[in-house]
Formats: sequence, C-alpha cells, structure tokens
Amino acid sequence: MNTAATIVLIVVIVVLLAGAAVLVGRPMMRRKHLQDRFGPEYDKAVEQYGDRRVAERHLADRERKHRDLDLKPLEPAAREQYATEWTNVQERFVDAPGDAVAEADALITRLMHERGYPTGAHDTRIELLSVEHGHTLEHYRQAHEIARLNEAGRAETEDLRQAMIHHRALFDDLLGQTYRPRNSATSRGTHDHRTGTTDPTGTSGTTTTPAGYDTRAPRFDTTKPETR
Repeated sequence: MNTAATIVLIVVIVVLLAGAAVLVGRPMMRRKHLQDRFGPEYDKAVEQYGDRRVAERHLADRERKHRDLDLKPLEPAAREQYATEWTNVQERFVDAPGDAVAEADALITRLMHERGYPTGAHDTRIELLSVEHGHTLEHYRQAHEIARLNEAGRAETEDLRQAMIHHRALFDDLLGQTYRPRNSATSRGTHDHRTGTTDPTGTSGTTTTPAGYDTRAPRFDTTKPETR
C-alpha cells in the first residue's frame, strides 16, 4: 500500500472513530444535562415511565414547553409584599391551621401566576415547575396530599404543620429566597430574635423528605428577602 492510500485509510478511520464517539457521547451528554437540570425529578420520571429513554423524551418535552413560557423575576416591591403575606399566613396558623394551609396554597398559586407559570391542572403545574424547581418540588407534592386530607377532614394539626413547611420550600424557591439548615427539628414555635416575632408553626425546623430531595429546612424569616 502506497503512502497516499495509507493516509486516506488513516483519515477514514479517524473520521469513523470520531463519528462513533459523537454517537456514543451525545446521549451521555444529554442524560447528564437532564440529570443536572431536573435533579431528583429525573429519577422520579425514570421510575414513573419504567424506561430511561422514554423518561428522557418526556423530560426534554417539558424543557421545550418551559422555554415557551414568559417567565419573569419579581420586582423587589412584589417580593416584599409576598414575604409579608406569608408572614401573615403563618401567624394565622395558631388559630386556624387548616385555613392557613389553604391560604398558603392560594398564595403559592398567585405567586406562580405572577412569575408566568400556568396555574391550571395540578399535573401540568408539576411538570413545568420540575424544570427549574426539581429540588423542592416533592415538598409541593406532599403539601398537596396533606391539603387533600384536610379537605376530607382527616388531617391532624401536625400534618398541617408539615404542610406549611412543605409549602414554604417551594414558596422560597419561587420567591428567590435562599435556604439555610436549622438544627431544631422538634420545635413547635420558633422565635426570631431579628424581628421579635414567633413562628407558631415551628416551620424553621426540618421535615420528613424523600431520599434525594433537598433536605434543607426553609428559612422562615423573609421580612427582608435576599436578591440573587
């Protein structure tokens, strides 16, 4: 084989190897992207659909729908207003826990709408929220389940307290509030020395969270929301 033929053969082999690397690497890169983007929601989708490739197609479809949304951050004044409203809701928990949980859910729905998310069917909300809020979305699911128990008259006060914690996780995420871990998981009323107020729900503590989800307890002091 002459030199020219050898060079051509080498070039062909290199091109074929490069093409094979692309074919193998592209799905892996796509998978890594989806895992990073959706967090624990990626594994939940795989479990739901029973097939990794099918799950990834559905997650990619959620991304496409999410890109079509006209999402926008809140103005500082709006963030302050929502934070104040949440404080008012949590203060009502001590006298009317069931009503407070319902008001918390309504407040989150309004916040979602103002951010640009659809607020129709619950499943649609979950799918679109999962794109950017996958690490706190399981909290929202659990709060929703407790709300259903409450509507049926089967929720205890402790269940409702947990619902407030779960609601707060997504609320903070949508608001742009950061989380910080709290050591007290058993308190039923947390005094905030910065504001001089007491959180009757004790939601500065931690709550039961499925493996793989963000276990940091939501901060409850949002009188001065942080900026990103």
